[in-house]
Amino acid sequence: MSVKSLRNGIGIMLLVAFLCIPFITPIQTYLSIPNQITAFNNQDSISVPTLSNNFEIRNKNTEEVIEAINASEFKTLAEGNSDIVYEMAGLPIKKINVDVIKDFKVIPGGQSIGVNLQTLGVLVVGHHLVSTSEGEVSPGEEADIQVGDTLLSINNQQIKNMKEVAPLVKKAGEAGKPLTVEVKRGDQTFTTKLKPYLDKKDEKYRIGLYIRDSAAGIGTMTFYDPKSKKYGALGHVISDMDTRKPIEINKGTIVRSNIRSIEKGKNGTPGEKQAEFSADDAQIGNITKNSPFGVFGKLNKKISNGKWDEPMPIALSHQVKEGPAKILTVVEGEKVEAFDVEIVNSVPQEYPATKGMIVKITDKELLNKTGGIVQGMSGSPILQDGKVIGAVTHVFVNDPTSGYGVHIEWMLDEAGIDIYEGQQEAS
Repeated sequence: MSVKSLRNGIGIMLLVAFLCIPFITPIQTYLSIPNQITAFNNQDSISVPTLSNNFEIRNKNTEEVIEAINASEFKTLAEGNSDIVYEMAGLPIKKINVDVIKDFKVIPGGQSIGVNLQTLGVLVVGHHLVSTSEGEVSPGEEADIQVGDTLLSINNQQIKNMKEVAPLVKKAGEAGKPLTVEVKRGDQTFTTKLKPYLDKKDEKYRIGLYIRDSAAGIGTMTFYDPKSKKYGALGHVISDMDTRKPIEINKGTIVRSNIRSIEKGKNGTPGEKQAEFSADDAQIGNITKNSPFGVFGKLNKKISNGKWDEPMPIALSHQVKEGPAKILTVVEGEKVEAFDVEIVNSVPQEYPATKGMIVKITDKELLNKTGGIVQGMSGSPILQDGKVIGAVTHVFVNDPTSGYGVHIEWMLDEAGIDIYEGQQEAS
Protein backbone atom coordinates (compact mmCIF):
# COMPACT_ATOMS: atom_id res chain seq x y z
CA MET A 1 0.00 0.00 0.00
CA SER A 2 1.37 3.42 -0.95
CA VAL A 3 2.00 6.17 1.58
CA LYS A 4 -0.63 8.31 -0.16
CA SER A 5 -3.26 5.56 0.14
CA LEU A 6 -2.35 5.06 3.80
CA ARG A 7 -2.71 8.77 4.51
CA ASN A 8 -6.06 8.90 2.73
CA GLY A 9 -7.28 5.88 4.70
CA ILE A 10 -6.25 7.40 8.01
CA GLY A 11 -7.90 10.68 7.04
CA ILE A 12 -11.18 8.95 6.23
CA MET A 13 -11.13 7.00 9.50
CA LEU A 14 -10.49 10.16 11.49
CA LEU A 15 -13.28 11.95 9.64
CA VAL A 16 -15.78 9.16 10.38
CA ALA A 17 -14.72 9.10 14.03
CA PHE A 18 -15.19 12.84 14.32
CA LEU A 19 -18.64 12.79 12.76
CA CYS A 20 -19.75 10.25 15.35
CA ILE A 21 -18.99 12.66 18.18
CA PRO A 22 -21.86 15.17 18.65
CA PHE A 23 -19.99 17.83 20.61
CA ILE A 24 -16.60 19.40 20.11
CA THR A 25 -15.48 19.42 23.78
CA PRO A 26 -15.33 15.60 24.20
CA ILE A 27 -12.93 15.42 21.24
CA GLN A 28 -10.13 16.40 23.62
CA THR A 29 -10.34 12.97 25.24
CA TYR A 30 -10.31 11.09 21.94
CA LEU A 31 -7.49 12.71 19.95
CA SER A 32 -3.83 12.89 20.93
CA ILE A 33 -2.49 15.00 18.06
CA PRO A 34 -2.57 18.69 19.04
CA ASN A 35 -4.29 21.16 16.76
CA GLN A 36 -5.90 18.44 14.67
CA ILE A 37 -9.26 20.15 14.57
CA THR A 38 -9.58 23.72 13.37
CA ALA A 39 -12.56 26.05 13.04
CA PHE A 40 -12.28 28.89 10.54
CA ASN A 41 -14.45 31.95 10.35
CA ASN A 42 -14.28 34.68 7.73
CA GLN A 43 -11.06 36.29 9.01
CA ASP A 44 -9.45 34.22 11.74
CA SER A 45 -8.88 30.58 12.56
CA ILE A 46 -9.75 29.00 15.89
CA SER A 47 -7.36 26.18 16.75
CA VAL A 48 -8.66 23.56 19.17
CA PRO A 49 -5.93 21.93 21.27
CA THR A 50 -6.78 18.39 22.28
CA LEU A 51 -5.33 18.07 25.76
CA SER A 52 -6.44 21.40 27.16
CA ASN A 53 -9.64 23.27 27.89
CA ASN A 54 -8.27 26.35 26.13
CA PHE A 55 -8.57 27.45 22.51
CA GLU A 56 -6.34 29.69 20.42
CA ILE A 57 -7.57 32.24 17.90
CA ARG A 58 -4.97 32.47 15.15
CA ASN A 59 -4.61 34.58 12.07
CA LYS A 60 -5.88 32.59 9.10
CA ASN A 61 -2.90 33.42 6.92
CA THR A 62 0.06 33.80 9.29
CA GLU A 63 -1.00 31.32 12.00
CA GLU A 64 -0.04 34.01 14.54
CA VAL A 65 -1.79 33.51 17.88
CA ILE A 66 -4.14 36.44 18.42
CA GLU A 67 -5.85 35.41 21.66
CA ALA A 68 -6.22 32.44 24.00
CA ILE A 69 -9.72 31.77 25.32
CA ASN A 70 -11.37 29.11 27.47
CA ALA A 71 -14.05 26.61 26.38
CA SER A 72 -16.92 28.77 27.59
CA GLU A 73 -15.67 31.80 25.67
CA PHE A 74 -15.14 29.65 22.58
CA LYS A 75 -18.75 28.44 22.74
CA THR A 76 -19.98 32.03 23.03
CA LEU A 77 -17.85 33.07 20.06
CA ALA A 78 -19.04 30.12 17.97
CA GLU A 79 -22.71 30.81 18.73
CA GLY A 80 -22.24 34.44 17.77
CA ASN A 81 -20.52 33.68 14.47
CA SER A 82 -22.71 33.09 11.43
CA ASP A 83 -20.12 31.38 9.25
CA ILE A 84 -17.90 28.94 11.13
CA VAL A 85 -16.35 25.97 9.32
CA TYR A 86 -14.88 23.03 11.26
CA GLU A 87 -12.01 21.26 9.48
CA MET A 88 -9.90 18.16 10.04
CA ALA A 89 -6.58 17.70 8.25
CA GLY A 90 -7.59 20.51 5.91
CA LEU A 91 -10.91 18.87 4.98
CA PRO A 92 -14.12 20.89 5.61
CA ILE A 93 -16.46 18.99 7.94
CA LYS A 94 -19.43 21.18 8.78
CA LYS A 95 -20.51 24.75 8.26
CA ILE A 96 -22.76 26.05 11.02
CA ASN A 97 -24.97 29.04 10.20
CA VAL A 98 -25.96 29.68 13.80
CA ASP A 99 -27.09 33.23 13.06
CA VAL A 100 -29.02 32.45 9.90
CA ILE A 101 -32.25 33.38 11.67
CA LYS A 102 -30.90 36.34 13.63
CA ASP A 103 -32.99 38.77 11.58
CA PHE A 104 -36.17 36.68 11.58
CA LYS A 105 -38.79 38.09 13.92
CA VAL A 106 -42.44 37.50 14.75
CA ILE A 107 -44.96 39.47 16.78
CA PRO A 108 -45.91 37.55 19.94
CA GLY A 109 -49.57 37.00 20.69
CA GLY A 110 -51.20 36.37 24.04
CA GLN A 111 -54.70 37.45 22.95
CA SER A 112 -57.64 35.22 23.78
CA ILE A 113 -59.35 34.05 20.59
CA GLY A 114 -62.55 32.25 19.75
CA VAL A 115 -62.14 29.35 17.32
CA ASN A 116 -64.85 28.22 14.91
CA LEU A 117 -64.29 25.11 12.82
CA GLN A 118 -66.39 23.72 10.01
CA THR A 119 -65.72 20.02 9.61
CA LEU A 120 -64.91 18.22 6.39
CA GLY A 121 -68.28 16.56 5.70
CA VAL A 122 -70.22 15.66 8.86
CA LEU A 123 -68.66 13.88 11.80
CA VAL A 124 -70.33 10.83 13.39
CA VAL A 125 -70.29 11.28 17.16
CA GLY A 126 -72.68 8.51 18.24
CA HIS A 127 -75.37 5.93 17.43
CA HIS A 128 -78.98 5.76 18.53
CA LEU A 129 -81.78 3.23 18.18
CA VAL A 130 -84.78 3.84 15.91
CA SER A 131 -88.12 2.52 17.18
CA THR A 132 -89.88 0.90 14.23
CA SER A 133 -93.09 -1.11 13.98
CA GLU A 134 -90.88 -4.23 13.92
CA GLY A 135 -88.75 -3.29 16.92
CA GLU A 136 -85.66 -1.21 17.62
CA VAL A 137 -82.88 -1.06 15.05
CA SER A 138 -79.56 0.76 14.68
CA PRO A 139 -79.18 1.67 10.99
CA GLY A 140 -75.73 3.25 11.43
CA GLU A 141 -74.29 0.14 13.03
CA GLU A 142 -75.92 -2.05 10.38
CA ALA A 143 -74.03 -0.02 7.77
CA ASP A 144 -70.77 -0.45 9.74
CA ILE A 145 -70.46 3.29 10.31
CA GLN A 146 -68.41 3.97 13.42
CA VAL A 147 -68.06 6.83 15.87
CA GLY A 148 -65.33 9.10 14.53
CA ASP A 149 -66.12 8.42 10.87
CA THR A 150 -66.78 11.33 8.53
CA LEU A 151 -69.64 11.23 6.02
CA LEU A 152 -68.28 12.91 2.90
CA SER A 153 -71.13 12.39 0.45
CA ILE A 154 -74.59 10.82 0.18
CA ASN A 155 -75.83 9.52 -3.17
CA ASN A 156 -72.88 11.26 -4.86
CA GLN A 157 -73.84 14.62 -3.34
CA GLN A 158 -71.08 16.23 -1.30
CA ILE A 159 -72.17 16.93 2.27
CA LYS A 160 -71.03 20.23 3.76
CA ASN A 161 -73.33 20.53 6.78
CA MET A 162 -76.01 18.68 8.74
CA LYS A 163 -78.88 20.55 7.07
CA GLU A 164 -78.14 18.77 3.81
CA VAL A 165 -78.57 15.30 5.32
CA ALA A 166 -82.24 15.34 6.41
CA PRO A 167 -83.81 15.92 2.93
CA LEU A 168 -81.74 13.08 1.45
CA VAL A 169 -82.79 10.72 4.27
CA LYS A 170 -86.46 11.63 3.83
CA LYS A 171 -86.37 11.14 0.04
CA ALA A 172 -84.62 7.75 0.28
CA GLY A 173 -86.92 6.57 3.06
CA GLU A 174 -90.08 7.43 1.15
CA ALA A 175 -88.67 5.67 -1.91
CA GLY A 176 -87.74 2.62 0.14
CA LYS A 177 -84.13 2.77 -1.04
CA PRO A 178 -80.89 2.76 0.93
CA LEU A 179 -78.47 5.68 0.80
CA THR A 180 -75.06 5.25 -0.79
CA VAL A 181 -72.72 6.90 1.69
CA GLU A 182 -69.04 7.77 1.19
CA VAL A 183 -67.26 7.38 4.52
CA LYS A 184 -63.79 8.52 5.59
CA ARG A 185 -62.15 6.56 8.38
CA GLY A 186 -58.64 7.63 9.20
CA ASP A 187 -56.70 7.59 5.93
CA GLN A 188 -59.16 5.27 4.19
CA THR A 189 -62.33 6.08 2.26
CA PHE A 190 -65.07 3.57 1.43
CA THR A 191 -68.76 3.42 0.51
CA THR A 192 -71.56 1.66 2.33
CA LYS A 193 -75.34 1.30 2.15
CA LEU A 194 -77.30 3.09 4.88
CA LYS A 195 -81.01 2.31 5.14
CA PRO A 196 -83.39 4.91 6.66
CA TYR A 197 -86.07 3.51 9.01
CA LEU A 198 -89.41 5.11 9.86
CA ASP A 199 -89.55 6.05 13.52
CA LYS A 200 -93.03 5.12 14.77
CA LYS A 201 -92.92 7.79 17.49
CA ASP A 202 -92.59 10.89 15.31
CA GLU A 203 -93.16 9.24 11.93
CA LYS A 204 -89.89 10.54 10.48
CA TYR A 205 -87.19 8.59 8.72
CA ARG A 206 -84.01 8.15 10.80
CA ILE A 207 -80.55 6.77 10.14
CA GLY A 208 -79.61 6.21 13.78
CA LEU A 209 -76.58 8.53 13.82
CA TYR A 210 -75.64 11.54 15.88
CA ILE A 211 -73.68 13.88 13.63
CA ARG A 212 -71.89 17.19 13.96
CA ASP A 213 -70.64 19.67 11.37
CA SER A 214 -68.85 22.28 13.47
CA ALA A 215 -66.88 22.87 16.63
CA ALA A 216 -66.04 25.93 18.69
CA GLY A 217 -63.79 26.80 21.60
CA ILE A 218 -61.27 29.27 22.93
CA GLY A 219 -57.50 29.41 22.91
CA THR A 220 -54.61 31.83 22.81
CA MET A 221 -52.80 33.44 19.87
CA THR A 222 -49.11 32.49 19.85
CA PHE A 223 -47.59 34.63 17.10
CA TYR A 224 -48.07 36.19 13.72
CA ASP A 225 -45.62 37.07 10.99
CA PRO A 226 -45.75 40.81 10.24
CA LYS A 227 -44.81 40.19 6.61
CA SER A 228 -47.03 37.32 5.51
CA LYS A 229 -49.75 37.79 8.21
CA LYS A 230 -49.59 34.05 8.84
CA TYR A 231 -50.28 33.09 12.43
CA GLY A 232 -50.17 30.17 14.82
CA ALA A 233 -52.31 29.53 17.91
CA LEU A 234 -53.18 26.92 20.58
CA GLY A 235 -50.05 24.79 20.16
CA HIS A 236 -52.07 21.55 20.00
CA VAL A 237 -54.66 19.91 17.79
CA ILE A 238 -58.39 20.53 18.26
CA SER A 239 -60.18 17.23 18.82
CA ASP A 240 -63.88 16.48 18.89
CA MET A 241 -65.20 16.47 22.45
CA ASP A 242 -67.04 13.16 21.97
CA THR A 243 -64.80 11.11 19.72
CA ARG A 244 -61.49 12.55 21.00
CA LYS A 245 -60.23 12.45 17.44
CA PRO A 246 -58.64 15.38 15.56
CA ILE A 247 -61.18 17.40 13.60
CA GLU A 248 -60.59 17.46 9.87
CA ILE A 249 -61.56 20.94 8.83
CA ASN A 250 -63.20 22.24 5.71
CA LYS A 251 -62.81 25.84 6.81
CA GLY A 252 -62.59 27.85 9.97
CA THR A 253 -62.31 31.32 11.45
CA ILE A 254 -60.95 33.04 14.54
CA VAL A 255 -62.58 35.97 16.35
CA ARG A 256 -61.81 38.08 19.39
CA SER A 257 -62.72 36.54 22.73
CA ASN A 258 -63.49 38.11 26.10
CA ILE A 259 -62.54 36.27 29.32
CA ARG A 260 -65.38 36.59 31.85
CA SER A 261 -64.10 34.37 34.65
CA ILE A 262 -61.70 31.54 35.43
CA GLU A 263 -62.38 28.22 37.11
CA LYS A 264 -59.19 27.48 39.06
CA GLY A 265 -57.38 24.24 38.49
CA LYS A 266 -56.54 21.78 41.23
CA ASN A 267 -54.88 18.39 41.45
CA GLY A 268 -56.80 15.95 39.27
CA THR A 269 -59.03 18.64 37.72
CA PRO A 270 -57.73 21.13 35.15
CA GLY A 271 -59.07 24.67 35.40
CA GLU A 272 -60.75 26.53 32.57
CA LYS A 273 -61.15 30.03 31.19
CA GLN A 274 -64.79 31.07 30.82
CA ALA A 275 -65.09 33.27 27.73
CA GLU A 276 -67.70 34.73 25.46
CA PHE A 277 -67.61 35.18 21.71
CA SER A 278 -69.94 34.72 18.79
CA ALA A 279 -69.40 32.95 15.51
CA ASP A 280 -71.02 35.97 13.91
CA ASP A 281 -68.44 38.36 15.38
CA ALA A 282 -66.07 40.13 13.01
CA GLN A 283 -63.46 37.63 11.85
CA ILE A 284 -59.82 38.46 12.48
CA GLY A 285 -58.49 35.56 10.44
CA ASN A 286 -59.15 32.21 8.79
CA ILE A 287 -58.11 28.69 9.76
CA THR A 288 -56.51 26.54 7.09
CA LYS A 289 -54.86 23.85 9.21
CA ASN A 290 -55.61 21.96 12.41
CA SER A 291 -52.50 19.98 13.33
CA PRO A 292 -50.78 18.51 16.41
CA PHE A 293 -48.92 21.84 16.66
CA GLY A 294 -52.03 24.04 16.73
CA VAL A 295 -54.30 25.90 14.35
CA PHE A 296 -52.88 28.02 11.57
CA GLY A 297 -54.08 30.47 8.96
CA LYS A 298 -53.79 34.10 7.95
CA LEU A 299 -54.97 37.27 9.67
CA ASN A 300 -57.18 39.66 7.74
CA LYS A 301 -56.73 42.53 10.15
CA LYS A 302 -54.10 43.78 12.56
CA ILE A 303 -54.45 42.71 16.18
CA SER A 304 -52.80 44.24 19.21
CA ASN A 305 -51.67 42.82 22.55
CA GLY A 306 -50.68 46.17 24.04
CA LYS A 307 -47.06 46.19 25.22
CA TRP A 308 -45.60 43.49 22.95
CA ASP A 309 -46.63 44.67 19.49
CA GLU A 310 -43.10 44.98 18.16
CA PRO A 311 -41.49 42.06 16.29
CA MET A 312 -39.25 39.88 18.46
CA PRO A 313 -36.54 37.40 17.42
CA ILE A 314 -37.10 33.69 17.97
CA ALA A 315 -34.95 31.02 19.60
CA LEU A 316 -34.47 27.51 18.27
CA SER A 317 -34.85 24.51 20.57
CA HIS A 318 -31.11 24.20 21.30
CA GLN A 319 -30.99 27.88 22.32
CA VAL A 320 -33.69 27.55 25.00
CA LYS A 321 -32.29 27.50 28.54
CA GLU A 322 -33.59 26.12 31.79
CA GLY A 323 -34.55 28.95 34.08
CA PRO A 324 -36.77 32.06 34.21
CA ALA A 325 -39.11 32.99 31.36
CA LYS A 326 -42.47 34.69 30.89
CA ILE A 327 -45.76 33.86 29.22
CA LEU A 328 -48.26 36.25 27.68
CA THR A 329 -51.93 35.46 28.30
CA VAL A 330 -55.30 36.93 29.27
CA VAL A 331 -56.97 36.30 32.63
CA GLU A 332 -59.56 39.07 32.52
CA GLY A 333 -61.37 40.75 29.63
CA GLU A 334 -59.03 41.15 26.67
CA LYS A 335 -55.97 42.49 28.49
CA VAL A 336 -52.75 40.65 27.67
CA GLU A 337 -50.38 40.40 30.64
CA ALA A 338 -46.95 38.89 31.26
CA PHE A 339 -46.48 36.31 34.02
CA ASP A 340 -43.38 34.62 35.40
CA VAL A 341 -42.70 30.96 34.62
CA GLU A 342 -39.72 28.65 34.79
CA ILE A 343 -38.42 26.41 32.03
CA VAL A 344 -37.86 23.23 34.03
CA ASN A 345 -36.60 21.24 31.07
CA SER A 346 -36.06 21.82 27.35
CA VAL A 347 -35.05 19.16 24.86
CA PRO A 348 -33.02 20.23 21.79
CA GLN A 349 -34.90 18.73 18.85
CA GLU A 350 -33.76 18.05 15.32
CA TYR A 351 -37.23 16.96 14.22
CA PRO A 352 -40.72 18.31 14.98
CA ALA A 353 -42.17 17.21 18.31
CA THR A 354 -45.11 18.56 20.26
CA LYS A 355 -43.64 18.25 23.75
CA GLY A 356 -40.28 20.00 23.84
CA MET A 357 -40.41 21.83 27.14
CA ILE A 358 -41.72 21.48 30.68
CA VAL A 359 -43.01 24.81 31.99
CA LYS A 360 -43.84 25.65 35.60
CA ILE A 361 -45.92 28.67 36.63
CA THR A 362 -44.09 30.64 39.33
CA ASP A 363 -46.02 33.93 39.23
CA LYS A 364 -47.95 34.28 42.52
CA GLU A 365 -50.62 36.52 40.95
CA LEU A 366 -51.33 34.01 38.18
CA LEU A 367 -51.37 31.10 40.62
CA ASN A 368 -53.89 32.95 42.78
CA LYS A 369 -56.14 33.62 39.80
CA THR A 370 -55.88 30.33 37.89
CA GLY A 371 -54.12 27.75 40.06
CA GLY A 372 -51.64 27.27 37.21
CA ILE A 373 -52.18 26.31 33.57
CA VAL A 374 -55.85 26.15 32.61
CA GLN A 375 -57.81 25.25 29.50
CA GLY A 376 -57.91 28.23 27.17
CA MET A 377 -54.33 29.15 28.04
CA SER A 378 -53.00 26.82 25.34
CA GLY A 379 -50.99 28.79 22.82
CA SER A 380 -49.79 31.43 25.30
CA PRO A 381 -46.39 32.50 23.94
CA ILE A 382 -43.31 31.86 26.06
CA LEU A 383 -40.62 34.56 26.08
CA GLN A 384 -37.04 34.23 27.29
CA ASP A 385 -34.19 36.74 27.03
CA GLY A 386 -36.18 38.92 24.66
CA LYS A 387 -37.00 36.05 22.30
CA VAL A 388 -40.10 34.00 21.49
CA ILE A 389 -39.20 30.41 22.35
CA GLY A 390 -42.50 28.53 22.17
CA ALA A 391 -46.02 28.15 23.50
CA VAL A 392 -47.81 26.53 26.44
CA THR A 393 -49.75 23.47 25.26
CA HIS A 394 -50.83 20.99 27.96
CA VAL A 395 -51.31 20.98 31.72
CA PHE A 396 -50.26 18.15 34.00
CA VAL A 397 -53.52 16.88 35.48
CA ASN A 398 -51.94 15.98 38.82
CA ASP A 399 -49.96 19.23 38.99
CA PRO A 400 -51.80 22.15 37.37
CA THR A 401 -48.87 24.49 38.08
CA SER A 402 -46.88 22.70 35.37
CA GLY A 403 -47.31 21.49 31.82
CA TYR A 404 -45.77 21.03 28.42
CA GLY A 405 -44.64 23.57 25.89
CA VAL A 406 -43.87 23.32 22.17
CA HIS A 407 -40.85 24.99 20.58
CA ILE A 408 -41.66 27.94 18.33
CA GLU A 409 -39.71 26.63 15.33
CA TRP A 410 -42.15 23.75 14.85
CA MET A 411 -45.20 26.02 14.98
CA LEU A 412 -43.56 28.32 12.43
CA ASP A 413 -42.87 25.34 10.19
CA GLU A 414 -46.51 24.22 10.42
CA ALA A 415 -47.60 27.74 9.54
CA GLY A 416 -45.60 27.49 6.31
CA ILE A 417 -43.07 30.13 7.37
CA ASP A 418 -39.46 29.72 6.26
CA ILE A 419 -37.38 30.98 9.18
CA TYR A 420 -34.22 30.66 7.11
CA GLU A 421 -35.67 32.95 4.43
CA GLY A 422 -34.23 30.91 1.59
CA GLN A 423 -30.88 30.25 3.25
CA GLN A 424 -29.84 26.66 3.78
CA GLU A 425 -27.70 25.24 6.56
CA ALA A 426 -24.75 23.55 4.91
CA SER A 427 -23.21 20.35 6.17
